[in-house]
Amino acid sequence: TTDSRHGLPTFPNRTKELIPTRPNQLWVSDITYIPIWVDDITYIFCYLSLILDAYTEEIIGWSVGPTLEMTYPVEALRMALKRIEGMTNINLIHHSDRGCQYASSEYVRLLQEHDIRISMTEDSNPTDNGMAERVNGIIKNEFLEPLQTPKNLLEALPLVDHAVRTYNTLRPHLSLNMRTPAQVYEGNNNFIG
Repeated sequence: TTDSRHGLPTFPNRTKELIPTRPNQLWVSDITYIPIWVDDITYIFCYLSLILDAYTEEIIGWSVGPTLEMTYPVEALRMALKRIEGMTNINLIHHSDRGCQYASSEYVRLLQEHDIRISMTEDSNPTDNGMAERVNGIIKNEFLEPLQTPKNLLEALPLVDHAVRTYNTLRPHLSLNMRTPAQVYEGNNNFIG
């Protein structure tokens, strides 16, 4: 899903040594595909854009669209930005691959308007954005494929919404000491990251 041969400005990887110690310190973003089975033998794809808080592991922004156009990652970003409305001096980094959606002028402008520092992978190695890649796999393999296969975009939207809500509020994470991402974000002061 990544086209990094676009000629748009890119940014250095600011996350190489960063281990987040609080919410809204590092957001990671990625796009993945979801198959839509038109009939028993024919499928097309829709595309899921996710933004994850790296400390809480909570999906804070998402959007599903029929194409890889920047419209859908921008929708996911606008959803995530609601989380920090009214906050000041956040010192937040947004990390993504070097795809044209994340390097687009609208996406970069939104980040800069909110004083969010931009970080991008430095090559096409998926491990440079491993947390976002892992969550993509969890959403697809644990929540979407076992449930049912959408036959169109309208069927995919509620399935993704349910998957995100389940992931955030019901699925305990070993990496979060068996808490859910929502529990960590809500301020469980006993959590040691």
